[in-house]
Amino acid sequence: MLIDFNKIKELEVPGMNGGTGTMSPGMHMSENGKIILCKIHVGGSIGTHPHPSSDDINYILSGTGKAVCDVEEEILTAGTCHICKRGSEHSIINTGKDDLVMLTIVVER
Repeated sequence: MLIDFNKIKELEVPGMNGGTGTMSPGMHMSENGKIILCKIHVGGSIGTHPHPSSDDINYILSGTGKAVCDVEEEILTAGTCHICKRGSEHSIINTGKDDLVMLTIVVER
């Protein structure tokens, strides 16, 4: 299967999960999960939220940020991967001067 994010319309989402600013996701969804090309814009964040039934895998393509997973902080830079395992909760914050761009894979289990 080919997923072409060039053909998937990006949304503009303000305050995702109670976060700040805006983000722009392009999303492919199925019954098994989601694949999301996500941009958290400067000054934006995804608020703390749980993952009761899925693993959330976030591979950072560009930008800088911080993830807080079960109160542990992780620094995010291009080439790093933050994983929020099923049963955990996390938030992701853009701490940089450019968009924080990541490929997120949500695996339902």
